[in-house]
Amino acid sequence: MKALKTLSIGLFLLTICVQSSYAQQPPTETIKTATNNTPEQQEIINLSKQKWNWMSDKNVDSLNVLFDDKSMFVHMGGSWGKQPELNTIKSGGIWYKKAEVYSVIVNIIDNTAILLNDIDLEAVVGGNTVTNPFMVTEVYIKENGKWKMGSLTFSRLLRPVKMNSNQQPAVSPKQ
Repeated sequence: MKALKTLSIGLFLLTICVQSSYAQQPPTETIKTATNNTPEQQEIINLSKQKWNWMSDKNVDSLNVLFDDKSMFVHMGGSWGKQPELNTIKSGGIWYKKAEVYSVIVNIIDNTAILLNDIDLEAVVGGNTVTNPFMVTEVYIKENGKWKMGSLTFSRLLRPVKMNSNQQPAVSPKQ
């Protein structure tokens, strides 16, 4: 009985220690690119690649067609809708100069596709070139046989920049 009580207390303390360590350090796991995408998943991956090219080229006409009128964009410095995003791209307020995609995964639920990209983004923001590691979440909705972007969210990662660049990150990760 005493051994069982000691074992129970030990397991309880171990559980607290494990939970405490998770509370102190977030998981650092990232996504891995799927090797067996369905044609529909591959269509979304290709659309996302094209979107990065359009953003780099400041092709607001093509982006205007891709972005749903109710789409939302979440950045490190704020969030806004379709027209402010297009205006920001057109004016050069943010120039999405180069997105280096390291992994991508797509989950499709009914008429909604959720794409995650693990990227390094080199951008010119307010005249300054910066490079940051991001997990980018893209949400697409299929209407009348066409995919439209409903949301684009940049979540800064704690990992170091992988891209071969001399640029400094916009925000240094806390060590």
